[in-house]
Amino acid sequence: MPPRSDRAVMDAQPACSGGLKLATTLTASEQDVARMMQICNACRYCEGFCAVFPAMTRRLEFEKADVHYLANLCHNCGACLHACQYAPPHEFAVNVPQAMAKVRVQTYQDYAWPRAMGGLYRRAGLSVALALAGGLSLFLVLAVAMSGRLIHQPLAGNFYAIFPHNFLAVVFGVVFLFAVLALAIGVVRFWREVSPARLAVPEDRPLINAGRLPAAAEAVSDVATLRYLGGGHGEGCNEEDDRFTLVRRRYHQFTLYGFLLCFAATSVATLYHYLFNWHAPYPWTSLPVILGSLGGIGLLIGPAGLLLLNFRRDPQHGDSAQHGMDRGFIALLFLISATGFALLLLRDTRFMALWLAIHLGTVMALFLTMPYGKFAHGVFRSAALLKYTIEKRLPNRLASGGD
Repeated sequence: MPPRSDRAVMDAQPACSGGLKLATTLTASEQDVARMMQICNACRYCEGFCAVFPAMTRRLEFEKADVHYLANLCHNCGACLHACQYAPPHEFAVNVPQAMAKVRVQTYQDYAWPRAMGGLYRRAGLSVALALAGGLSLFLVLAVAMSGRLIHQPLAGNFYAIFPHNFLAVVFGVVFLFAVLALAIGVVRFWREVSPARLAVPEDRPLINAGRLPAAAEAVSDVATLRYLGGGHGEGCNEEDDRFTLVRRRYHQFTLYGFLLCFAATSVATLYHYLFNWHAPYPWTSLPVILGSLGGIGLLIGPAGLLLLNFRRDPQHGDSAQHGMDRGFIALLFLISATGFALLLLRDTRFMALWLAIHLGTVMALFLTMPYGKFAHGVFRSAALLKYTIEKRLPNRLASGGD
């Protein structure tokens, strides 16, 4: 769809500056997103780029819930910024990726559980992540050293000779379950605000019959394929300049599937232990080791690439205040994989206990920061995509847009 003229968009501008009905509770960042969405609604050049713009066309006003929803629907691919005729230095200063990024981290804080912990998002930086991983690793190293087992005779890879199985299961299980619970409560709070009251399901058409199951399947597919990192045309996102590239999508896929494979390896090992009474260490050809090794490779390639892209991206693409949080999460994923491979390679040597303590320290650091760091973006974005796939199957009350 061709862009409208400046005059057409100017006609919409008063509604987003003086006449827009904004709730008094909207922050400055939220008001900026609402202003830009009014302008984009008048232009609609980017309507086919991603899910944000078709969802936008179903609204004439943008309240707090709408802004939170659209911000988490945005994948920060940068395509709309490079295509926009109203981007800075234009007087309208439309920079959707950057504005959405500022609101997105605010939503994590607003819906955090416990609420008092939301402030941790402001401290989830690279230094904190590295300090936490280093501190926990040092604590475990000293604990092993005090028991006289830091440098030992080869133990045939028997980790439980250093840390008993039940101790590891309880300590890491409790922390992991808390992280899952905190994220689940946060995303449920988000869903309750942005979805039921905003779906406008006709009274004679229950939500369960409004395409819920096909919508869920589509949302899972969109998450699994990272569809909206394709820039709307399949050629990819913009990173340093106007050139399209799929490299960011590929690195995200390495990271996503690397993490899932490592989780699968842990799950299979748990079944082996409790269901079949097969105890670690497992041979190189066993399913847990194969899955963990493949996942570890993904968590080396993906985070390394994402970290490089993070340093190289056009600064207009995101919120510079969040670089520390982004890099901290990426660094932890990379360190978990690197220390995991070191442990795997040295598990039959005298240094197994040392690398076990270091690896467990980095894993614990990830678990502790999961509910209050960059990991949250995947959970909230998945919920926003589910809302979008449900919503687009409902009648559009405005009878506008191209969806």
